[in-house]
Amino acid sequence: MELKVIVIVGPTCSGKTSLSLLTAEKINSEIISADSRQFYKFLDIGTAKPTQNEVGKIKHHLLDFLNPNEDYNASKFEKDAINIISELHRNCKIPIVVGGSGLYIKALVDGIFDEVDTDENYRTELL
Repeated sequence: MELKVIVIVGPTCSGKTSLSLLTAEKINSEIISADSRQFYKFLDIGTAKPTQNEVGKIKHHLLDFLNPNEDYNASKFEKDAINIISELHRNCKIPIVVGGSGLYIKALVDGIFDEVDTDENYRTELL
């Protein structure tokens, strides 16, 4: 049996949030953010994050969970999103992935290379 996931993509302010909220309410599901700027707390201007009222109505995952100084990448997102999707499927819910970050959607749909540790010394040398 194939496990279903709804994916809603498009540019900022194109109505993804409204559509995802209506869909989640209709099918009793939850939303997973795939927008790389919406992961971060305090980055509210220019990110079109859902309002507190909207977040209060439907559970959102991977939204406002990182501090601005924390590193996050498509590989980490893929792992986190897959874990959440699995949990939602166990609870008989069809996950709704919403975002405008194509790389993160691609990582989730097609997979991505494993995360590689950064070499801070090498980065310093390059500067």
